[in-house]
Amino acid sequence: MNSVLYPLLATVASYLIGSLSFAVIVSRVMGLNDPRTYGSKNPGATNVLRSGSKAAAVVTLLLDAVKGWLPVAAIQWWGQPYGLGEGSMALAGFAAFIGHLYPVFFRFVGGKGVATALGVLVATSGWLALATGLTWLIVAYAFRYSSLASLVAALFAPAYYAFGDGVAWVTDRNLLLSTAVMSIFLIWRHSENISRLVKGTESKLGKKKEAAK
Repeated sequence: MNSVLYPLLATVASYLIGSLSFAVIVSRVMGLNDPRTYGSKNPGATNVLRSGSKAAAVVTLLLDAVKGWLPVAAIQWWGQPYGLGEGSMALAGFAAFIGHLYPVFFRFVGGKGVATALGVLVATSGWLALATGLTWLIVAYAFRYSSLASLVAALFAPAYYAFGDGVAWVTDRNLLLSTAVMSIFLIWRHSENISRLVKGTESKLGKKKEAAK
């Protein structure tokens, strides 16, 4: 019975942690406008930055990453006595990611999941997260598009994991599948950005937008 109960509890807890929309929470605490009411209306760090508060954006980014990292790290540290292994880690990380996309506490209207996915990767493998994060930074610096950087990083993350065995991390099928599915969701959630990139109307990093009052 426990072989089913503990993984289920871990998955539900991970989803609930992921459902904490820190873009909204941090904005409320810091007296800023709701990020769902201006800019891209996406409750994520990039849109919070459009409020003009870099501090709020940084805090949002870090907390969104932590909520992806925490469930996976907790299972690594304390899961073994309860029969929670790499399969449970993969499921918990994905559940936290889905919680960010469809948060139960915020009417299932969430962000795109970039920071939360990176947090999952950090807990999965520091080298994998570093490679993916550097990919994002290089593309963002070169082209000044956050969305393009996220798309390229999402495409490369499963490849880094699959071909990284023997270099710095151990490939596990469950974790590889979880990483690949998160990448698919990330690309799908950026469909509007892809359309704007094609049309040449996507906003560049550093370009200020006036927040709706």
